[in-house]
Amino acid sequence: MTAERAHQELTGPVEDYLKAIYELELRGGVAGTNEIAAALKIAAPSVSGMIRRLSGQGLVTHEPYKGVQLTRDGRRAALRTIRRHRVIESYLTRALGYPWDRVHDEAERLEHAASDELIDRMAEAIGEPATDPHGAPIPTREGTLSADPPLAALAELADGARARVARVGDRDAERLRYLATLGLAIGAEVELISREPYDGPITVRVDGKRRVIGGELARQILVEPKRKPR
Repeated sequence: MTAERAHQELTGPVEDYLKAIYELELRGGVAGTNEIAAALKIAAPSVSGMIRRLSGQGLVTHEPYKGVQLTRDGRRAALRTIRRHRVIESYLTRALGYPWDRVHDEAERLEHAASDELIDRMAEAIGEPATDPHGAPIPTREGTLSADPPLAALAELADGARARVARVGDRDAERLRYLATLGLAIGAEVELISREPYDGPITVRVDGKRRVIGGELARQILVEPKRKPR
């Protein structure tokens, strides 16, 4: 069986594992079994058996006490699933009018069932978006991912700095709804006005309106800082 054929026949749980490992690799280079279990909300002992299965399929490599890494085929399969997820989210918001706080769970359910042809047609119908509704880049059909512009957490901005909201996590629907009430959607212009010491709240101007948000929340909002004119 060819690698491409094998990828087309991957089960939903296998795709979930590969996607989780990919996201963990982005944070630390390798994925530990406990981290994978936490990401998938399953018991750690059950991870070991799946890792052996994925290793046997040539999708991951695993070194005891060092962690799990995707192979080239595993990374391609993970990006294929991520593309499906993010295109579905984008289609739901742009074509069907779903709010950004409701699309993650829908995409989780649909990403394993949608064919590549359907995903490509959905992407074409909404103008081949480069990012999803939460600012995450959408992999291409060929399995490549464009490099992010330099991003920083909103909490890291200096007083008086200006930036554009570029990305937020898509899993916490309540947080997304709250950000929407503050005007902190993707593309919003923000200026950090002041901050309280010891990780206290920060005051920002969002599209001309003053808003106060907690330090922890501000660390979860990624922005693209604006250069000061010379």
